[in-house]
Amino acid sequence: MTDPRQARLPDSAMVLAAGLGTRMRPLTDRLPKPLVEVGGRALIDHALDRLAEAGVARAVVNVHHLADLVEAHVRRRRAPAIVISDERPHLLETGGGTKKALPLLGPGPFLLFNTDAFWIEGPQPNLPRLGEAWDAERMDILLLVAPAATSIGYDGAGDFLMDEAGRLERRGERAVAPFVYAGVAVLKPELFADTPEEPFSLNLLFDRAIARRRLYGLRLDGQWLHVGTPEAIAEAEATLAASVK
Repeated sequence: MTDPRQARLPDSAMVLAAGLGTRMRPLTDRLPKPLVEVGGRALIDHALDRLAEAGVARAVVNVHHLADLVEAHVRRRRAPAIVISDERPHLLETGGGTKKALPLLGPGPFLLFNTDAFWIEGPQPNLPRLGEAWDAERMDILLLVAPAATSIGYDGAGDFLMDEAGRLERRGERAVAPFVYAGVAVLKPELFADTPEEPFSLNLLFDRAIARRRLYGLRLDGQWLHVGTPEAIAEAEATLAASVK
């Protein structure tokens, strides 16, 4: 019998794997960031494992920096089914890359996954929770967000404030905000209809959804690990090791 939580998840995911990984240098001079290992497993495999566990059937993976290495790596996987969106000629940023891949993702809402979206699960797995929370009538975009103050490897000021209904707004001029984007979202493909043809960031769509009061967040259940620099790898691995004792 199909888990009703999984039935509400989109069956396709966009996995962003094309970036240059500049903050992860010098590791990314010869190795694309998605193949950097944490806990003995590549970051992209941690992401794809989450998708497979949640029953997501297809993952579209975009490639640019050291693309051959990423493509060869993901082709060895059995699940989810992998489709490559090739950005070798031009890096299109998060928004432009996702827009290019829309024909591969299908007509309905889809999951968006950063390859460094990395966390230790709490009592309730987060992707099924995201499926339960998604409401296309009220929402244009649903973000998985984590508490900034308790996230491992994160020292920023936070991204969003969230009201009682789960609606998000930017930190703006406030010194800090309680929640940080954890790198996973549900989006509607029609949001890309009026977007630039040149490279652009998904922040454009986030801000448009905020203006319509249709950007929502779901608080992550568990511990978010921000693996953005070489130094953050050791901290993430120590947290992983402690979590299984």
